[in-house]
Amino acid sequence: MNVVVLGAGTVGRTVAELLCNSGVNVCVVDEQASVLRRVEEQLDVQTVCGAAFDVAKLFQAGIQVADLCLAVTSRDEVNLVSASIAREMGASRSVARVFNPIFRDNSTFDYQRHFNVDRLISLEHLTALELARHIRSSSVLAVENFIRGGVEVHGILVGPKARAIGIPLNQLKLPITVRMGLISGKGRSIIPGADDAVQGGDHVTLIGTQGELDKVVGQFADRTGERQRVVIAGGGEIGLNLARLLGRTRCRVTVLESDVARCDFIAERLPNCSVLHADVKSKADLEEARVGKSDVFVACTGRDEENIVCGVEAKELGCRRLLTIVRSPDYANVLERIGIDVAVSPREAMARQIVGLVAKGPVLERSPIAGGFAEVWEVEVRKNAPATKSTLRELQLPNCLVAAIERKHYVSVPHADDQLQAGDTVVLMVPRTSEQEVLRLFSAD
Repeated sequence: MNVVVLGAGTVGRTVAELLCNSGVNVCVVDEQASVLRRVEEQLDVQTVCGAAFDVAKLFQAGIQVADLCLAVTSRDEVNLVSASIAREMGASRSVARVFNPIFRDNSTFDYQRHFNVDRLISLEHLTALELARHIRSSSVLAVENFIRGGVEVHGILVGPKARAIGIPLNQLKLPITVRMGLISGKGRSIIPGADDAVQGGDHVTLIGTQGELDKVVGQFADRTGERQRVVIAGGGEIGLNLARLLGRTRCRVTVLESDVARCDFIAERLPNCSVLHADVKSKADLEEARVGKSDVFVACTGRDEENIVCGVEAKELGCRRLLTIVRSPDYANVLERIGIDVAVSPREAMARQIVGLVAKGPVLERSPIAGGFAEVWEVEVRKNAPATKSTLRELQLPNCLVAAIERKHYVSVPHADDQLQAGDTVVLMVPRTSEQEVLRLFSAD
């Protein structure tokens, strides 16, 4: 497999190293020759010195035969344009890293479709997702989104008094755009049938559109227990994304931010979240925010040293659990010794996401769930694939769920009598044990 990485910064180097270790042929493009020399010394990759949007340099990097182009420079506009050019020049797929959240907001304009980019990845959003998973709230958390955000995968811990307990799936009256993809718990992990029911303590994976998914949370989540109190130190993009994610759970979220204008910005967008103007390095400000009474303290400012300092202060004040963002690998050996429970690296979160995009054949992206028991796939339906020959009922997919179909830019949840067509994009829930059978159905003859 051939991958072209545009940008040799921290993220670009991490991704290139990970891909090299996976046996992928990598070419790295960057404007700085000194940076590329260091990359060549450390990694077995090809390099091209030049601008990421320079057509001649892209041609020299072999973009015309690339299976994947990853535009991960530090500038959103460069990444979007470069990924778009790469796609036009022949790259099978292209991915652009973006920082500004407007590029991922399809409510006003679909940048991804406009630039013909296969996926937009936000390092900040991925990091917030990683932190949210570690917090392990007792309610719903977005696991991943597919088909340009048209479909989301959510994980829910079923509460002991949830309304859905013991009710067969065919009687739950879920919206037609929502599918229950997986039930895990008490020694079982199954893709449920019509007669299966959830029990308290089960983990349920739901797939559907965001608006409809939000409507069914109340059937599974326990709303009677005590709400978990989470304090987020730092109101940057990571903190904002994390607060937004936790806002859909039973967490009471407080954000500490030193910039007054940013406080107003966050408060306007997250009305159910408490926002305090505070210096996270000040013990007095942490005490005033009652950090010692919190269940979880998340340090996600823009500086590693600041995250470590305020995290240690929070722990000493009595906070039960401490999560922190650490960008530099130099601190890895000291984190556990100073009481940090979980350290999340943004570049590692990005790298793991990109590895999921490196797949041969019809699978465009794969995301593991339920401890690796199953994966959610985004699959391109190819001409003459066996999956196009019959209706979904007649295909008898091996223990696999077809959760959504995108056809001509329209996303729908399929019925048993629907038939896939070449050019469709499909979201599948696939157990590990069925991977090869499903691949055969979606691979062209």
